[in-house]
Amino acid sequence: MKAVVLGGGIGGLTAALSLLAVGVEVQVFEQAPSFSEIGAGIQASPNSARVLVHLGLAGSFDAVGVRPDRLESRHWEDGRLLGTHEVNGDPPPYGAPHYLMYRADLLRTLVDALPEGVISLGRRAVSLEHDGDAAKVAFADGGEASADVVIAADGIHSVVRSLLFGPDLPSFSGTVAYRGLVPAHKVANLGIPNTSTKWWGPTPEHHLVHYHIAGGRLVNVVGVVPEEWETESWTTKGDVSDFTRAFAEFHSPVPELVGAVEEVYKFAIHDRPPLRSWTVGRVSLLGDAAHPMVPFMAQGAAMAIEDAAILARCLHGAGSAEVTGALVRYDRTRRERTDRMQLGSRVDTSDTWNARDWVYGYDAYTAPLLD
Repeated sequence: MKAVVLGGGIGGLTAALSLLAVGVEVQVFEQAPSFSEIGAGIQASPNSARVLVHLGLAGSFDAVGVRPDRLESRHWEDGRLLGTHEVNGDPPPYGAPHYLMYRADLLRTLVDALPEGVISLGRRAVSLEHDGDAAKVAFADGGEASADVVIAADGIHSVVRSLLFGPDLPSFSGTVAYRGLVPAHKVANLGIPNTSTKWWGPTPEHHLVHYHIAGGRLVNVVGVVPEEWETESWTTKGDVSDFTRAFAEFHSPVPELVGAVEEVYKFAIHDRPPLRSWTVGRVSLLGDAAHPMVPFMAQGAAMAIEDAAILARCLHGAGSAEVTGALVRYDRTRRERTDRMQLGSRVDTSDTWNARDWVYGYDAYTAPLLD
């Protein structure tokens, strides 16, 4: 069995590791010329950490990640605790740790875990054939790659999704995310605990999350505000003064923490409805290419990681003639959960934030596979 994975992000690399673990030959094609990541944090909650631990990466994550003492939800105006969620412990309540990670560290850990030669950089897919006994991908540089199965993990602006199902029309949520990093020593006087804390503002669409990453050396700060600005790009610079003004009335230490941010990036949050199917023949989607979602439940990357584990289970032991059936099984198994996560993220409130057993308790290795 040979698989081509399009996209060298978290989902694509986890898929490659998962497929290799069950004996599938894998080649990853990433369109960027190098692996680089604008500074950002990511939460690897227990449902996704379970997969990463299964792949043998726990030691690396313990070295570069942070295990928060708990998750907290607080009121913007007076700082009162609205809810708390225990996610780590001895043993962890969900059977796997909850990690807070610097996204670049997570990406590098996945890259380093793959054998040399698996990843090809600077390869942008432009067309796809998926009839008959194989699938073939053509690249912008004139090259081609054939395989028994093609997995498109090429992100929110997926080329393959457009090729399979036509262009989509994302709808603007009316909110914008500002994100920045602060050296922890710079705000040590604020006494920020080792938690992932979400501050609920005057409306659910106005909130802020902060947590430590990079072994505790940095504090990741993400603020969401209602704003009419629709550029959907993680690399667009924002204005620090806009960020500080949006959270100036929040309870301490939020204004002080936001005031310590020296560089901010700005991302317009868009929504897309769930697809009816991700699979056509020997080709299927994974991660944001399949189920892009607003980030309010911090489960976008986690869903991609879960996808990878289920995909590998479905393809384990399958022959080339059985690929299409295996991909349909993967599609059907995953869509109920990811549809729920997409729709649930839209209406995330302090109530849904505190009812997360269905999120964190999911085990991609024991979940039933649907025919």
